[in-house]
Amino acid sequence: MSVDIIATPRSTAWLARANPLAKLGAGMALTVVLLVSVDWVSATVALVLECMLLPLAGLSARMLLLRGWPILVAAVVGGYGTALLAPKTGELLLEWGPVTFTSGSLEAGVAIALRGLAIALPGIIVLASTDPTDLADALAQKLRLPHRFVLGALAAMRLVGLLVAEWQTLGMARRARGVGGEPGLFRGVKAQLGQAMALLVQAVRRASRLAVTMEAKGFGAGPRTWARESSFARHDLWVVAGGLVIAAVSVSAAVLLGSWNPVFG
Repeated sequence: MSVDIIATPRSTAWLARANPLAKLGAGMALTVVLLVSVDWVSATVALVLECMLLPLAGLSARMLLLRGWPILVAAVVGGYGTALLAPKTGELLLEWGPVTFTSGSLEAGVAIALRGLAIALPGIIVLASTDPTDLADALAQKLRLPHRFVLGALAAMRLVGLLVAEWQTLGMARRARGVGGEPGLFRGVKAQLGQAMALLVQAVRRASRLAVTMEAKGFGAGPRTWARESSFARHDLWVVAGGLVIAAVSVSAAVLLGSWNPVFG
């Protein structure tokens, strides 16, 4: 199966026209601000404003859930663990054996969960609105990163879709041979591990062939040219300014409401 067939089509959203480095800069500015403080106000404001940008990235709520459900689960688990282990301050809300929740610990857990979602969502938006080739062009031409590293990373990103297709093909082939259909949790996990090992072997072989092919075509032999020029435009300024505005509004709301809780203070 060709990689081009399963590669994600180029996005036509407004953010897709922006330079990938502008989007990364805006996301990094917002991430740094959210990492400085652990409070639910700044995280909530940032999360709401980020959700308002989803149409600009060509993402719907359904697509966001399909792509980001592992992050949502991780945020809930992190919030629960924080609420369980945080200092028990404030009013007692629940006490069930060793499990104790207070208003203070619950607020800390909610802040951590919202903070995790607010930090992860810009990454989802950037990935959804950025073509891997555009990102590679920007990294190599603007940041002057080594083109061997950039092109290797680009090839790896392009092969992700192929790995997903091969995982599905392996699963159907194993079921056709009667492997992996046995009842029981342990047998199911064992079958999944076997399928993962087969996929790993195929991935290593494919990577070796690709590396030899790239060496044979002269990748890394010397200076190279690029088919498309990576450039900055006026809307890139709007993207960076948007990230800075979201960060400033989030911090201002937390400071005004008295919930600003800097980590280093």
